Amino acid sequence: MSEVPPPTLRLKIDRDALASNWSALDRMSGKARAGAAVKADCYGLGVENCLPTLIEAGARDFFVAHWSEVAPVLEHAAPEQVAVLHGPLDSSEAAYARATGVRPVIDSVRQAKLWTESGGGPCHLMVDSGINRLGIRPEEISDPLVQSLEVEVLMSHLACADEDSTMNARQLADFRAILPMIDHQAESLANSAGIALGSDYHFDLTRPGLSLYGGVPRQELESSISQVAYPEAAIIQTRNLRAGETVGYNATFTAKHDMRVGVLSLGYADGILRSWGGAAFGHEGRSLPILGKVSMDMIVIDLDAAPELVEGDWVSLPYSLPDAARQTALSQYELLTVLGHRFDR
Repeated sequence: MSEVPPPTLRLKIDRDALASNWSALDRMSGKARAGAAVKADCYGLGVENCLPTLIEAGARDFFVAHWSEVAPVLEHAAPEQVAVLHGPLDSSEAAYARATGVRPVIDSVRQAKLWTESGGGPCHLMVDSGINRLGIRPEEISDPLVQSLEVEVLMSHLACADEDSTMNARQLADFRAILPMIDHQAESLANSAGIALGSDYHFDLTRPGLSLYGGVPRQELESSISQVAYPEAAIIQTRNLRAGETVGYNATFTAKHDMRVGVLSLGYADGILRSWGGAAFGHEGRSLPILGKVSMDMIVIDLDAAPELVEGDWVSLPYSLPDAARQTALSQYELLTVLGHRFDR
């Protein structure tokens, strides 16, 4: 079979920026060490692209959500460095944890029973301090099944760390009250935004995610976090429009004068959603506005500012996550994780 032609989309990943972001978050974590949330394929940027860089930078604690995410991470990290946040749902998942040696995060008394009955061993324990997602309730810690666990990291998760909310201090106090209730080796509460809340929130291990990959959930992080992901697309066709002609679905753009446009082979199927309408691509400092609606696989841009561009030339979409969030009204988390699989990473 013939070799597949290269993609007309690419996602440049600045590994130096990724390493710098982890190092900055590790420094900000003070006496605690910074881990790394690598779930959702490193927030969409690719485990194979990001994990070696994070390890070289110094990270040694890695967190995924699904059991299906374990195998790619184990190609780079030791099993005892990997934790699965959703814990075991059934005996097959508990058996998989034991067979691979990764750490399940126990999130309920039922999971504690399941893990113990499978043979037990080292695990982490999530205690809910107010977010009411996963986690054992504080009053359940005294359950004998929970008390019998071999807990390495006792953890909880902040609900409002990206805001100046009174809930942060309340969760911190509740987490501190929980610590004497069960034997454990280390403690962890802060995500990326939680790191910026200060040393009271750091404990032994922080769990940054978004900010590793360029997200800035709190103003305190702005000067320390750099952009990591840079989407680019090749022009697949150029066209000449006459004044009065329209572009795209529902004819939402009408040319006021004769103009030259380019068609890009990406759209909302690639995570560039219709909320990008009105934004602009760029080329060597020049702005190339999006014309009309974003389609599933195509975006039309104005080439008047760059008349030399031809089919096959590349343009970039400004993707500084804080700026992109303001443009699209999407969260910085969504902007990363919606990027599709047609990009060459």
